[in-house]
Amino acid sequence: MNPIAQTDDPAAIGVAVAQFAPGPDRAQNRAVIRQLATTAARRGARIVVFPEYSAFFEPKLGPAFVAAAEPLTGHFVTSLAALAAELGIHIVAGMIETTKDSERFSNTLVAVDPTGSLVATYRKLHLYDAFGDRESDWVLPGDIDAPETFEVEGLCVGLQTCYDIRFPEVTRRLVDAGVTLTVVPAEWVRGPLKEHHWRTLLTARALENTIFVAAADHTPPIGVGTSMIIDPMGIALASLGEAADVAVAYLAPARVRAVRAINPALALRRFAVIER
Repeated sequence: MNPIAQTDDPAAIGVAVAQFAPGPDRAQNRAVIRQLATTAARRGARIVVFPEYSAFFEPKLGPAFVAAAEPLTGHFVTSLAALAAELGIHIVAGMIETTKDSERFSNTLVAVDPTGSLVATYRKLHLYDAFGDRESDWVLPGDIDAPETFEVEGLCVGLQTCYDIRFPEVTRRLVDAGVTLTVVPAEWVRGPLKEHHWRTLLTARALENTIFVAAADHTPPIGVGTSMIIDPMGIALASLGEAADVAVAYLAPARVRAVRAINPALALRRFAVIER
C-alpha cells in the first residue's frame, strides 16, 4: 500500500481516492465523506474521488434505493458542494438520482468545485447486468450525451462508473473529448478473480489511452477496496488495501505529454468510437 506519491514537478496536482463502505444511513455516509475529504485536503489533494453509491447503499438493489433517490438540487449534492467550498477542493462522488420513472433511478456521478458549483454530472451508461446481478431492473442507463469534463490547472477530468471500465470505448470517448485524467467511482463487487479484473482493467485504460486513472471503490466485505491512482505508463502511483482511507498522488500534466511523445498510440490509431 502506498498512500501518498510525491513528485518534484511544481505543476503537479494532488489527486486523492477515498474508499469506504457506504450504507443505508445517509447522514453517516456524509459524515464519513467529510472526514475522508478533510484528510485528503490535509494531505494536499485538490481533487478527491469517492465511490459509486456514496450517498446510499445496501447489499441488494431494491425499493430502498428508489426511496433514497434525490434530485441534483437535493441534500447530498448541496452538502457535498458546501464541503468542497469549505475545503477549497473538487469532489467527485456517486449518488442516487431521481428520474421520471417512479420505479427506477439514475446511478449518477457529480463533481463539485471549490466555489461550491456543480461542474459535471455523469449517469452510468453500462449497467451491471453481469455476475448474477441485474442493475437495469432498478437503474435507468444514462443518455449518450457529450461528455461533461472540468479543468484543474492543466488536467482535463472526465467521469465514468464502475462497470463502464470493462468497455474501452467509454474511456476512449473521454480522451477524444480532451480528458487526461479519468476518475472511476465504483462498487466493484468481490468475486472469483474480481480483484485481478479491477487492477488489470484500470491499468489497461491508463496504458492504451496514455492518461491518468483514479479509481475509488467500496471497502470489503462487498467491494474489493484496492482503490488506486495509475499513471499513463501503467504505474500504480498510490493505492490502498482493504481499509477505509485516502491515497494521494501528485499528477503532472507534463507527464501525459512526455509519455505520448514516446508512445504515440492515440495518434497512430485507425479506428474511432461509434455509438451503437
